Amino acid sequence: MTIKPLGDRVLLKVVEAETKTASGLYIPETAQEKTQTASVVAIGDDKDLITVKEGDKVMYDKYAGTTISIDDVDHLIIKMQDIIAIVE
Repeated sequence: MTIKPLGDRVLLKVVEAETKTASGLYIPETAQEKTQTASVVAIGDDKDLITVKEGDKVMYDKYAGTTISIDDVDHLIIKMQDIIAIVE
């Protein structure tokens, strides 16, 4: 399935939270925090408002966007204004 966001919207692939610590301990699901980090998969056609590009890793507002599943992988469609930072 191919999804092309419209206007100032951006399609993000959600980065999964770590399930294991650096020392090898497993973190139970109840103790894991939901991450607000994702990578940009596609951008809308309003180039004046969009300041990210495909492949960028970004942070977004916690309650932003619409969650969708593409090939059993969680994605998010959000407005550009809900992206709060580019992670370098």
